[in-house]
Amino acid sequence: MSHHLSGPDLKSPSDDARLDLADVFVFTVDNGARTVLITNHNPDFGGQADFYHPDAVYRLDIDTNGDSKADIAFSYVFSEPKDGAQTVTVYRADGPLAQEQGAVGEVIIADAPVNLGYGSTDLKMVETGPYRFFAGRRSDPFFADLEGIGNDFKWTGRDTMIDMNIFSLVLEVPSAELGSDPKIGVWARVSLNKDGQLVSMDRGAHSSVTAYFNETNEAKDAYNRGEPATDWATYLEPWTKVLAHTGHYNAADAEKALRVILPDVLRFDRSQPASYPNGRTPKDDVESIRILMVSGGEITTGGVPPHTDLLDTFPYLGHPHPKKSA
Repeated sequence: MSHHLSGPDLKSPSDDARLDLADVFVFTVDNGARTVLITNHNPDFGGQADFYHPDAVYRLDIDTNGDSKADIAFSYVFSEPKDGAQTVTVYRADGPLAQEQGAVGEVIIADAPVNLGYGSTDLKMVETGPYRFFAGRRSDPFFADLEGIGNDFKWTGRDTMIDMNIFSLVLEVPSAELGSDPKIGVWARVSLNKDGQLVSMDRGAHSSVTAYFNETNEAKDAYNRGEPATDWATYLEPWTKVLAHTGHYNAADAEKALRVILPDVLRFDRSQPASYPNGRTPKDDVESIRILMVSGGEITTGGVPPHTDLLDTFPYLGHPHPKKSA
């Protein structure tokens, strides 16, 4: 299921929804002049908390030369919540500095307000220089019939996420700020300061990878600590076995299929329209694509349509749903 609940036992990492990386989106607007980078965390489905984790570094890595290593990194660090409010500071790192896991580099947005409310008018977006930025609660755009998936793909037609919220980091930048080559790769990570060390708790780019391919708790933890640059060598063999079991793949066909998601970097040629796996928009039916893949083409749909509350303008994700009564 997307990347929600990507920790052991199909829970959030450390059973803390704030550390749960749910989705990554990348697409262009304004006829390609601007690139939108979205990471979602802290899902309702994982027991959503009221704030971002103040001891975590939320990070978006961008590969500009195809080696699955970060050449540009945007890091987000949040203040301690106070009186029901929280702020976020955004860092940008370039070159070798981008491969450091901490919040390093230039501060491009300082102490921006986090949108913690549920009302549609609670939209404190920030525009600083060439950047447009939003942080806070939105309608969760991921769509899937999780009950049907859990019942051997017998679809109920009910979208589990239809009335759920998510915490979103939406950063819109001039496309030229990410290099002259239109081809980029994107992935995200959540790391937590533990006893003076920054520990990777969750990472990924492609939808439903760890849910379908990392079958043990130990494998999930190891994956969340890993780096995309070593994914092919590490996961080609075990994930080939998964596809042989779930979709009756031979080795050659499995390798071809796995090249889409290994390394776990979402590739995007910005000279072409975004449509997963070339980038990803909130309307892309990634769950159907992943189910088609793991089933060897036997199951062709996930059974539910995209959400209809998406916005055509920044921050692109729908307004948050009302707070559920206790």
